[in-house]
Amino acid sequence: MTMNKGLATATHIRWMIRRDMPEVLAIEQASFEFPWAEDDFARCLRQRNCIGMVAESEGRVVGFMIYELNKSQLHVLNFAVRPDARRRGVGMQMIEKLVGKLSQQRRTRVTLEVRETNLAAQVFFRNAGFLAVSVLRDYYDDTTEDAYVMHFQYQTEPAGAMPANRIARKAG
Repeated sequence: MTMNKGLATATHIRWMIRRDMPEVLAIEQASFEFPWAEDDFARCLRQRNCIGMVAESEGRVVGFMIYELNKSQLHVLNFAVRPDARRRGVGMQMIEKLVGKLSQQRRTRVTLEVRETNLAAQVFFRNAGFLAVSVLRDYYDDTTEDAYVMHFQYQTEPAGAMPANRIARKAG
């Protein structure tokens, strides 16, 4: 698939199914120094509170996210976009889908951890309205690297105001 740099990619976000796994694994391998194995995905997705979603464009998976449903929050466990589809709005569309699941009555926050060396992810999530709220020292099993905990908080607005659960967009 070829994509023009700078153009937004129209995507359809749907539940992850078994036949998506080869493309999801390829994205995972291309995205992370310490990628999840297929068994890691299977173990996670077998849990009742774990959800997998993919972003699809032109019949191909271009991104995915795995998250947990907890009592008061959604916890992102894994999130990646194909390298050739990055900076085209795919990740933001996935985050918007996730934030759309928040409500004042139930789950009010999205949380995730980002490696301290993953500056691109830190900037992406910051631009999406997430705030770094704490540091987890020596968090990862594969390195002694720290993780930044980032939150996106659902907020209600007065009548007539733009909803605060919408993702902030940078101009330009």
